[in-house]
Amino acid sequence: MFKETNLLIVDDDPSITKVFERLAKERRWTYTTAKSGTDAIELLNRQVFEVALVDIKIPGYTGIQILEYIKRNSIPTEVIMITGVGTIESAVHAIKEGAYNYLTKPFDDIEKVAVLIDKAMERYRLMMQIKNLERQQADRCTYYEGIIGRSRKMAEVFSIIDSVAQTSSTILVTGESGTGKEMVARAIHNRSNRKNKSFVVINCAAIPEQLLESELFGHKRGSFTGAIADKKGLFEEGDGGTVFLDEVGEIPPSIQVKLLRILQEGEIRPVGDVSAHHVDVRLLAATNQDLVQAVKEGRFREDLYYRLNVISLTLPPLRDRNDDIPILTYHFLEKYSAKMGKKVDKIAIDALQALQSYTWVGNVRELENVIERAVVLATGDTITARDLPARILGESFYLLEESGSDLTQFSYREAKDKMLASFNRAYLKSLLKMASGNISFAAEKAGMDRSNFKKLLKKYGVDAADIEGMEGK
Repeated sequence: MFKETNLLIVDDDPSITKVFERLAKERRWTYTTAKSGTDAIELLNRQVFEVALVDIKIPGYTGIQILEYIKRNSIPTEVIMITGVGTIESAVHAIKEGAYNYLTKPFDDIEKVAVLIDKAMERYRLMMQIKNLERQQADRCTYYEGIIGRSRKMAEVFSIIDSVAQTSSTILVTGESGTGKEMVARAIHNRSNRKNKSFVVINCAAIPEQLLESELFGHKRGSFTGAIADKKGLFEEGDGGTVFLDEVGEIPPSIQVKLLRILQEGEIRPVGDVSAHHVDVRLLAATNQDLVQAVKEGRFREDLYYRLNVISLTLPPLRDRNDDIPILTYHFLEKYSAKMGKKVDKIAIDALQALQSYTWVGNVRELENVIERAVVLATGDTITARDLPARILGESFYLLEESGSDLTQFSYREAKDKMLASFNRAYLKSLLKMASGNISFAAEKAGMDRSNFKKLLKKYGVDAADIEGMEGK
């Protein structure tokens, strides 16, 4: 197995090499240098590099020839071309041939150079992750009772499930919509000593209030119009097993009292019955509401809240477990490719980067819907950025794609200025939307100080108040 090194610096100019060496030492990057194209090819055959910084006019093999060698031999190293003012056209050509980007010497802003190298390294590592997932097809060791995740946050969730599964305690699972609360409840049941008994799911928000009591506790014949026979409630059906109350915050106060009796006494009383019945159920509940606030507002009983919240398990939103997005993506690719009879088993790196940059308000459920849509639209075996919805890619993606033909009527400089202005406006709007109009937070995400960020907003006519207003609608 070859040792992996961060940088290969290919340049015969000692002053340029020293700049990169100094930067590498400051950033604690590992690096190797080559003074000719021949040396660079030899090193690429013996060692693994994340990023190669290659001068276009290097002795031996040229920079373009080194790039062609890397691409022809499927070497995963990302290439950043180093060019002088006179060879920028060659550098642009190199990007079309697969180079990540280019740097123009002399370097005016060394911090920008460092950021570019950082991004190239990030792209390399993401590509390695993609290749690994393609080989493993969402390695089964990442499955935990049907839940997919290998991030630290999900490892913590799995650890809690292991700790509480064998107990009889009531558990309140909280988290945003789409984070997998029912799957976690099912995992707790499957790892408990009740796993061979019923697992009954009740969506409290989906049953009308006038029917909910009968659904939960059952009813006697003749207890109300339409009650033509005795009916078991879901708690009685779950006797000996586990009952999962999803959206428990939607239960009306009149039924909250009866639910409290089950937790305290283990008893239910069907509608129209004069006597109570004992049931042996373990109760799990879930909500995406703030029950503490609901208690303060009088919408939820305080005593019931404490009975439900013996053990609390909070699921992280997808944006806080970003490392799990690639593996989830490949799982859904496999699922929907099989379902639709298509062979779509890869995703382009720019598409995966877009998925990892998105905020995922709908969490894993939203990601699954996006991948299902992408599989439907894909024309080959690879999901591309074009197969993703506009909200994932951002306004700037389509702006860059669709504006090209209209720009040919301008000079290069005019077209560049127009495109840059459009991109900046789109970027600033997207950033402020993500930050809910908070300028300080948006500036921090952009890597700028607040005053310069505000100048940029003014320059491109972007009003943070308008963005904030959009978010509130």
